[in-house]
Amino acid sequence: MARADLSSVGDHFLVGLRPYVALDERDRALLEDLRPAGVVLFKSNFLHGAPYEEWLQAHARLIDDVRRAVARERLLIAIDHEGGRVCRTPAPITRFGYAEQWAEQAAAVGHAMGRELASLGINLSFAPVLDIHSNPANPVIGRRAFGTTSELVSRAALDFMNALQSEGVLACGKHFPGHGDTDQDSHHELPVLKQDLAALHARELQPFVAAIRGGISMLMTSHILLPSIDAQAPVTLSERFNRGLLRDELGFTGVIVSDDIGMQAASELFRDPRAAVQLLKAGADMIMVCSHWTDTERCRGFAAALRDAYRHDEIAGAAASRARIAGLLARAAQHAVTALPAQVFEQSRRAGPLFAAQTAEVI
Repeated sequence: MARADLSSVGDHFLVGLRPYVALDERDRALLEDLRPAGVVLFKSNFLHGAPYEEWLQAHARLIDDVRRAVARERLLIAIDHEGGRVCRTPAPITRFGYAEQWAEQAAAVGHAMGRELASLGINLSFAPVLDIHSNPANPVIGRRAFGTTSELVSRAALDFMNALQSEGVLACGKHFPGHGDTDQDSHHELPVLKQDLAALHARELQPFVAAIRGGISMLMTSHILLPSIDAQAPVTLSERFNRGLLRDELGFTGVIVSDDIGMQAASELFRDPRAAVQLLKAGADMIMVCSHWTDTERCRGFAAALRDAYRHDEIAGAAASRARIAGLLARAAQHAVTALPAQVFEQSRRAGPLFAAQTAEVI
């Protein structure tokens, strides 16, 4: 497929890099052809166990290579950076505890995280978690949530979001419409929730409403099924949730991004490349495809399907979607990779409780 064919729809993609410190040649070719709006970094993209100066130099080369390959003036460099076990970066980047532990210090932690991430060239973090820890049996959210009530989660999330963004790192709230009451992990299977819309409004949606009113510019959908609201499609692919609930009812005008479609809750649903078309038709803007869970070469098939859909004018609101993405890119600060002095890390470590475990999240 010709390069121009892929890059014409590259705005709609976030691509997770393969697990190497240097840019893999297959990634380089994909980035050159697709020219996605952004890339996603994982633990394996950092040189762990090396001195700060050494791993930072390797990281700077990776970011430079990514930017040259994508050849965009503005690019999203994204990461999951929540605290707790969801931390990809080596020391001395501060490893804070779970969000639950620093809910009352969310602003201080947000400032610290923002300063440190910006120094790595990162301008988008998939945080805050807007889920409520409403189900003690939940295997995937738990202490990643700020708390067990919508009021606490809303307050802490807004404090964190505003602080993070004041340091030049965009926030992306997750996992709409709320993953906290599930008892299954969407990384491995499709959770099913019995809640109806009234129950969602009464609790799970409240932090998302607060974030929307607070001006959050990006939200991530979850791979969960709520059959009482949409029995046919999980939230990721549901027009009832994306266009109907999130856009029309809650008034969200920012960018909607899917969670990683390689996760086992969604992977089979995206076996047909036209699922990417369904995603945009449902009201979402961006599809996330990361190499940890799947082969990112699938992006080529998704891009071909989107290209053809564009040519046949199949996607209502396509121009508005691209305008939303362009607006997000315009707001995304383009940071140089820069070493921070030791006193900045000392200050960060005083911002909130630290994570005590010896190992970071595997991915």
